[in-house]
Amino acid sequence: MSERVSVVVVMGVSGSGKTTLARALADAWPATFLDADDFHSAAAKARMASGQPLTDRMRAPWVRRIAADLQRRVAGGERVVLAFSGLRRRHRDRLRASGLPLRFLFLQGDRALVAARVLGRRDHYMPVALVDSQFAALEDPCNEVDVSPIRMEVAPAVQLSQALAQVKQFSD
Repeated sequence: MSERVSVVVVMGVSGSGKTTLARALADAWPATFLDADDFHSAAAKARMASGQPLTDRMRAPWVRRIAADLQRRVAGGERVVLAFSGLRRRHRDRLRASGLPLRFLFLQGDRALVAARVLGRRDHYMPVALVDSQFAALEDPCNEVDVSPIRMEVAPAVQLSQALAQVKQFSD
């Protein structure tokens, strides 16, 4: 990569641990932490809370808002770690098209672990009923050159160590 990475996107299905890893990485790197969930409209959150997945059409303005915010922040000199599902390649490509030097860390794991985590959550709009739709929507990013996989079942400290090693590799 010719440019130093300014944005690291921690991606995966809901319940994979994106927010936990992204917060820890933002503290350790250091960078600004952003949660893509904060960019969803109230209507989108209500739809998901009712057990209905979003359509790609519904997700498009959400991804545009995220990309615009990332551009503004990086133009202001910030580094950013974003917790973002990134389930569809077109959404990852939209972030890539922002022109920002970024990389993706993909939290990989199985449905049973994710379902158990989602069931244990409190005060989150995503119900366990949508776990299957998350996996159905996921277009595996492992063959994309700017994506590094991290297993979701390893301890958070191990994930952070692996993430920092990846960040060091593409930001030096």
